[in-house]
Amino acid sequence: MSRRDTLEALAPVTLYHDGHCPLCQREVAWLARHPRRERVALVDIQAAEFDAEALGRTFEAMMGRLHLQDAEGRWFIGMDASRALYAVLGYRRLVWLSCLPGVAPLMDAGYRWFARRLVRLGRWLEGRRRK
Repeated sequence: MSRRDTLEALAPVTLYHDGHCPLCQREVAWLARHPRRERVALVDIQAAEFDAEALGRTFEAMMGRLHLQDAEGRWFIGMDASRALYAVLGYRRLVWLSCLPGVAPLMDAGYRWFARRLVRLGRWLEGRRRK
């Protein structure tokens, strides 16, 4: 699957997110208010009833990177999940730009850096908000 395949993601999509992550909570709150929110089903992978194995995944893998499944059952993981999500929400030009040679590898590397530090960054931001 190429990065440009993210532009072909079909709604509705299911976004699997970490409900304990402060930054993820902000993104989910934004998605819940989005004008095209009906295109995205949100699933908290921290919920007691969530079963990653029923999806053919592991909880650990899903905690490490964002996962999104489109209406045709295709999986998009990591930065590609973000691209597919934003394409479905109508931000196709931004997604297309993020797929350009030179830009795509930087975006992918930035996502990996961010994902490894997500919980720590979220806690830091929450602490700053309380001050």
